[in-house]
Amino acid sequence: MKKIALLIMIITVFSKFLGFGRDIALSYFYGASNISDAYLISLTIPSVIFGFIGVGLTTAYIPMQSKIERNIGIEEGNRYTSNLINIITLITLVVFVLGIVFSESIVKMFAAGFEGTTLRLAISFTRISLIGMFFNTLISVYSGYLQIKQNYAIPALIGFPLNILVITSIFLSSKGNILILSIGTVMATASQVVLLLPYIRKNGFKYRLIVDFTNTHIKNTLYIAIPLIIGTSVNQINILIDRTIASTIAVGGISALNYANRLNLFIQGLFVTSIIAVMYPMISKMVAEENINGLKKTVTEAISIINIFILPVTIGALLFAGPVINLLFGRGAFDSQAIILTSSALFFYSIGMIGFGLREVLSRAFYSMQDTKTPMINAAIGMILNIILNFILSRYLGIGGLALATSIAAIFTTGLLFISLRKKIGSFGMKQVSVSFLKILFASLIMGAIAKFSFNYLTSLLSQNLSLLIAIAIGAVSYFGIIYFMKIEDVEVIVSAIKRKLGKA
Repeated sequence: MKKIALLIMIITVFSKFLGFGRDIALSYFYGASNISDAYLISLTIPSVIFGFIGVGLTTAYIPMQSKIERNIGIEEGNRYTSNLINIITLITLVVFVLGIVFSESIVKMFAAGFEGTTLRLAISFTRISLIGMFFNTLISVYSGYLQIKQNYAIPALIGFPLNILVITSIFLSSKGNILILSIGTVMATASQVVLLLPYIRKNGFKYRLIVDFTNTHIKNTLYIAIPLIIGTSVNQINILIDRTIASTIAVGGISALNYANRLNLFIQGLFVTSIIAVMYPMISKMVAEENINGLKKTVTEAISIINIFILPVTIGALLFAGPVINLLFGRGAFDSQAIILTSSALFFYSIGMIGFGLREVLSRAFYSMQDTKTPMINAAIGMILNIILNFILSRYLGIGGLALATSIAAIFTTGLLFISLRKKIGSFGMKQVSVSFLKILFASLIMGAIAKFSFNYLTSLLSQNLSLLIAIAIGAVSYFGIIYFMKIEDVEVIVSAIKRKLGKA
């Protein structure tokens, strides 16, 4: 798993850098303004609505498809996949019509602070963005299908056409019609489906025009998916509340929260998403084969790898939140006030980075065993905690308080998932993981001290941005040197894999 995850991580690095360029382009042309707020809310609405429907069903899809192909055959798997796509599309059509009819009410619910021009713009953007739900349905199922077939590269590559087209639409909208922002985003989403289709056919998928709600596999999927849908909906409600409160705190508050969260998601996407993309189909097959020891080993490996990459990034983000935001966004329409708001949010999001990452891994372990109730209950507890903390902390820390509430809730719920998973499958190497975690944390703290000292020294000689880049490079080299000589098992495996690749090259 480690070798495949490394390959996907490399592909994802380039894709995510391009994706982050999309956020930089948006911040350059629109800053943290009412236009960027309206645009971002229009993207949040369909993603939240789709979260209630598609994410739950498609997450349940991978273990179910694996089971059908193993026990019945590929032909029945194709019928099941076609049926699922058609049913989700019909549901999405109903939601789309309702979204168009009640778009004004929905926008007001998501952004209570919007009024006048901002409100009208958000409504127009939303009506266009809702079209993207249809493509997101296909992307989720098709990506899962390819991952089952052990084709991880193509699902990782679909971000390239998406980000290129979105960046293009941001640039074109700044020169003319502002609605090009949303139109271009929908076209960019559709481009992902276009990229996936040839490989879906190549891997043996044959579409069937089937709509059968009574099918046993569909019923089982719905049974598994309902708690997932509720759990996912809970997470989306958290996003809704965060954005609603942010819209009342400051103009550009939604944008500042989004830019900081996007940077957090960028980091998660580089490491966590890459690992999960490989791990989830793998452990789903292990469960189907009743290979619980393999499941434990794979989950433990995934946790250790995430710790190796996320812990040093957490320390770095805590120490350099302001300079990082200034480096990435501090130009064009992104003024000093936007930098202050966004760096505050990034600092507090950083506290929960490890919680965000490990929560995703542990949830997938439950999903692979077709246990969606435990993550659902966990998510509900996290939502209640997040809402309470949102109202308390935002009073004292503003936008940063919303980010801190999210981080605390993520760490707390991750702890609950660890306890629940141990009860379900027994011991899975937590002593080894804990020792590895402490070693990595120690190395990360040393790295942070070296990077901070380097930055403070270099700023007296060079510009802040150049000093930051050099300090990050020094910190990264020192970190990997420290963890290599600390003899952490997972680091040695990764280094060996890289050496073999370089040797072949």
